[in-house]
Amino acid sequence: MPENLSNWGAFVAAEPELAQTVEARFGAFTHHVLATLRRDGSPRTTGLEVRFVNGELWLGMMPDSRKALNLRGDPRFALQANPGPGTEMGGGDVRVSGRAIEVDDPAVKAAYGEEVEPPEPFHLFRTELTEVVRTYVEDDKYLVVQVWKPGEPVRTLKRT
Repeated sequence: MPENLSNWGAFVAAEPELAQTVEARFGAFTHHVLATLRRDGSPRTTGLEVRFVNGELWLGMMPDSRKALNLRGDPRFALQANPGPGTEMGGGDVRVSGRAIEVDDPAVKAAYGEEVEPPEPFHLFRTELTEVVRTYVEDDKYLVVQVWKPGEPVRTLKRT
């Protein structure tokens, strides 16, 4: 059975409140953690800046960076929002998973470049989401996990 995929704009339309929280968490800090898969299938994590522009979650990378080459080989990724200092994690812990599709269209890259002004040249990947997860503590008592997958409502799990 093929995996359901959705771009950022479709997620925002389906779950605007959760999407706003997720964007705020990514917006709170500049650098986040991207997990990719190496050619041998082993995981690799690395730092990354992300941008939400024109209904898309974009991943921009330096030319021939290991993370870009990994995504070219296997587009699956997980992106973890920077938790910030201490243990507060205002807004909770946030993770986005999916597939990264490299964009070669010069017009799309130029429009992104005008908005973001990345160092040239660069790799640009548009994301297709398979899952968005937010984990947070409620009332200092409950661990709450919100899980969204394309085509499904948010599932909320709560435990003590």
